[in-house]
Amino acid sequence: MKNVKITLITMLLFFVSIQSIIAQGEVNLIAEFSLFYESYKNKDYESAEPHGWIVIDTDPSQFLKYRPFKKMEDIIVFAHDSVATTQEAKDEYTAKALKLYDKALIAGEKDSSYFTLKKAYIIEEWSAVSIEEKISAYLYALEKFPNADAFYKDRLGTLYANNATEENGYKLKALEIYFKLADEDPENEIWNNKITNLADDLGQLVEYMKKAWDLDRENMEKAWKYAEMCQKAEEFEKAIEPLEFLVKKSPEVVTYQRKLTTLYQKVGRTDDAIKAYKNIIELDPANRDNYYNLAIIYNKLDQLSVARSYLQKATKASTEAWDLPVYMEAQLYEKAASQSGSFEFMDKCVYQLASDTYSQAARIGGSMSSAASDRVQALQNSVPQREDYFFKQIKPGTSIRIEGGSYGWIGRSITSR
Repeated sequence: MKNVKITLITMLLFFVSIQSIIAQGEVNLIAEFSLFYESYKNKDYESAEPHGWIVIDTDPSQFLKYRPFKKMEDIIVFAHDSVATTQEAKDEYTAKALKLYDKALIAGEKDSSYFTLKKAYIIEEWSAVSIEEKISAYLYALEKFPNADAFYKDRLGTLYANNATEENGYKLKALEIYFKLADEDPENEIWNNKITNLADDLGQLVEYMKKAWDLDRENMEKAWKYAEMCQKAEEFEKAIEPLEFLVKKSPEVVTYQRKLTTLYQKVGRTDDAIKAYKNIIELDPANRDNYYNLAIIYNKLDQLSVARSYLQKATKASTEAWDLPVYMEAQLYEKAASQSGSFEFMDKCVYQLASDTYSQAARIGGSMSSAASDRVQALQNSVPQREDYFFKQIKPGTSIRIEGGSYGWIGRSITSR
C-alpha cells in the first residue's frame, strides 16, 4: 500500500497540469522535484542532490509537505560523514548545510526551531570558526527557542566549561546553565554532577552564585539560586540576604517566606522567625503546619501557653485527626510539671493531665501513637496514686481543677482514679 501511494505521488508530480509548473529559466520544478524524490527514496543521494538544490534555490514552497529540507539534510550529513574524505570537501558540505538551514528558515518550514538549533550545532561541530562564534550561534538559537531540548543547552554549557578562564567568566555561565537544567530535570543526576565537576568545592559554588547575583541584583532567579547554594553549603547566614530580597520583591510567595523562616531559626534569629511565620499564616491560614511550627518556637522559648494556643489552631486547621499537636500539648504539660521544682499533689495532677493527653494522642493512631503510649507508661509513677487521693480525701471520679503557682495558664481538670 505504501509503494502504491509513493507511485501515485510520483505520477501526480510528473503529470500535473502545465499551470502548476513554475518556470524560472525554463526549469520544470515538478520534474526536478520528482527526480529528487525518486533518487532520495532509492538512496541514490549523489543523483538526488543537484535536483534538490534546484528546487530549494528556485521555489520549494509547493513541496514543503514532502519535507525537502529534511531530506536534503540527510543527504548532506551522509556525504559529510561518509563520502567527503578531504577537509576541503567537508568544508563544502558544511557550507551547504548552513545554506540549507538558512533557506529552510526563509521558506517558513514549520520546524524552524529544529533548523535554527541544528544550524548552531553544525557551526559548532563542523566549522572552524572561533569559540566565540560557536557560542554566539547557540545563544541566538536558545534565545529564540528557550524551550529547546536539553541537548543543545548542554552543548553550550560544555563550550563554556571547556573554554573557561579567570577573565572570561565562562565557568559562571556554564554553572547557570546546569543549575537551570537541574531545576528543570531534578531526577537527572548528570546536571548535578556537571555542577560539582565545575567547582572545586561548595564554597566556590557559593562564590560563583553570589557573583552571578551581584552582576544582576534585580534578577530573582539568580537570587534564588544563590540562596539555595548557600543552604547546600550550610552557609545559612549568607542565604538570608537573597531570601530577604525575594520576600521584599514578592511578599505573596509563601515558599520564600517559609525558607527564610527556617533560616532565621537555624541562625538563632527567633524574633524574626516568629514574625515571618505570622506573615506566612496571613498568606496561608489554612495550612496547619504553619501553626504547628510556630508552636515549636514558643515551646523552645518556654512560652507554654502561647505554644498551646498555636497547637489548638493547628488542630482546628487540620482536615483530619492529627496526633502531632496533641502529642506536643502533652509535652507542654509534662514540661510544666518537671519545671516546677517540686513533686506536690498538684504537680502530680499536671503529670496526670500530660498522661491523659498522651493517651488521647495514642488513640488517634497517627505517627506518634507508639511514642505516646510509651510516655503514658513512663509517667505511671509520676501521676497521683490511690494513697494521694486518700490523704486528700478525694473520691474516685472527682473533677480536680489544675491551678495555682505556674499552672494558672493550663485551665484544665483531671478526674481522680
